[in-house]
Amino acid sequence: MTAPTTTLGQAIIGARKKKGISQKDLAAAVQKEDGSGSISPQYLNDIEHDRRSPTSDHLIREFARALGEDEDYLFVLAGKIPEDLRLAATDPANTAKAFRAFRRSLSK
Repeated sequence: MTAPTTTLGQAIIGARKKKGISQKDLAAAVQKEDGSGSISPQYLNDIEHDRRSPTSDHLIREFARALGEDEDYLFVLAGKIPEDLRLAATDPANTAKAFRAFRRSLSK
């Protein structure tokens, strides 16, 4: 399987520039999961340049919210499965069936 042609960092840069906001402003809009404030502009810069990845589902959702982007797409680019889907994947046969259906839908 090949990696996405667009990285999470590239998608964040593109969406941020499309909205016309600075790294500093986006960093201020993305809140840490523990409620202790926002992420740093340096951390955002590292994510945008694919040197680091968001450490939690919460941060991916925060980026989606702040940028007005689809969170499921950002999860795919991050190479993650959201927690709600991980928790729902209790039956191996149904989980495999769902992934096969997903693959088929992408190849159409």
